[in-house]
Amino acid sequence: MGSGHSHAATIADATGAGKHKNRLALALGLASVFMVVEVIGGLWTGSLALLADAAHMLTDAGGLALALIAIRFAERPATPQRTYGYARLEILSALANAVVLLLLTVYILYEAYERFLDPPEILSGPMLVVALVGLGVNLLSMKLLSAGSSESLNVKGAYFEVLADMLGSLGVIIAAAIVMATGWRLADPIIGAAIGLFIVPRTWILLSQAVHILMEGTPPEVDVALVERKLLGIANVDSVHDLHVWTITSGLDAMSCHLMVGDLTNSGRVLAAARSVMNDEFKIRHITIQIEDVASRDAEGETRF
Repeated sequence: MGSGHSHAATIADATGAGKHKNRLALALGLASVFMVVEVIGGLWTGSLALLADAAHMLTDAGGLALALIAIRFAERPATPQRTYGYARLEILSALANAVVLLLLTVYILYEAYERFLDPPEILSGPMLVVALVGLGVNLLSMKLLSAGSSESLNVKGAYFEVLADMLGSLGVIIAAAIVMATGWRLADPIIGAAIGLFIVPRTWILLSQAVHILMEGTPPEVDVALVERKLLGIANVDSVHDLHVWTITSGLDAMSCHLMVGDLTNSGRVLAAARSVMNDEFKIRHITIQIEDVASRDAEGETRF
């Protein structure tokens, strides 16, 4: 009986978010400064759309801060108590961001309902100026985060929030223009509600992805049945069992399995071939494989999962 492990990089090096922490820090600075500007502008002008955008900017700042905290913890070395280190904090951060954003949307919709019944006076000119500046800030932040959004669930969450803010700024601009041109004050709560509703589907996707990872579900890009067929195609492999593929954190997938072989003297070649299959065809480099024969498996009487 034999076993093999393959680790191409440390957990801290492999996480998707760690490569983009400087961009996250810069985006956090932008979000924090402009959040204060939008809060002041929203209170001054009486615009719900502007306050809704400020609330989203607050969530951006919190999400970016959580992302940076998660990266810092992920860089800590693994311990006997936490053998994967703190890499999963990134996923917990993404989960928290999604939950907060959904709760915030509920509040915005309630406030929109209240204002729809009794629309307040709005200073549309200053509201438009603040929204235009916000649009520029959001576009810059999106550019900073766009590359990392495809590599890290946490950065992806922050990118979605900035994207929602960018569209929110467009909505505020439209609302301000309508109020300036027609005096129709209901445009403001309607646009504010639309800003809240827009991000619900994307936030739900983020929430689902985070829960899927925490439940150690199979990465969506990995076909487990295909993995099994590829492993069975290795010379001297008779069967595959206890095959598991899961995500530790964004950019770091893991796999473990038992391979039944007809001759244990070939276990070294089987391990090398299995590692090659997982590395080259499935891009999985955190691998644990146990080689065994029928006699040893029956003797152990192990439980199948």
